[in-house]
Amino acid sequence: MKKFGGPALFLDRSDINTDEIIPAKYLTEITKQDLKPYLLEDLKLPGFDPKSEKTTGAGVTVSRANFGCGSSREHAPWVFEVNGINAVIAQSFARIFRQNMFNCGMAAIELSAEQIDRLFSYADAADVNIDIDVENANLTIKGGGRQESMRFEISPFDKALVLAGGWVDYADTKY
Repeated sequence: MKKFGGPALFLDRSDINTDEIIPAKYLTEITKQDLKPYLLEDLKLPGFDPKSEKTTGAGVTVSRANFGCGSSREHAPWVFEVNGINAVIAQSFARIFRQNMFNCGMAAIELSAEQIDRLFSYADAADVNIDIDVENANLTIKGGGRQESMRFEISPFDKALVLAGGWVDYADTKY
């Protein structure tokens, strides 16, 4: 079974759009792998470096509300996937981005503002890791000598998509 989570990348802003996730000028690339170097290239946050080890070594991203707003391109989840990030945790997602994540077999986890704030309380620790158990709808964050678990909601169908590895793999087993 696929492992979800890993070292955490914190993006402390709402309304991060798909052009900031993967700039439109790269949408003509032929493969997902060709997108890899451009993850979050246009994201402007104080102190953020898209080429830093914290970014390139991440397995999960934590952000605020309305993550993935903008255009409906599948390239936004793809660029996370090709960079080893298989889960995004936010207070809310743009509807199409969220569904594209599930369709690609990736986890898009919505938590309350309070839970997101609790996750961000770990952001300054050097060793933050988030393990996600999609099957049981639970995540555990560890870092700075602390640890806590949180439950999340995921519909049975979206869970099935994620656990199958995405829409194509799900369809292969069902049809």
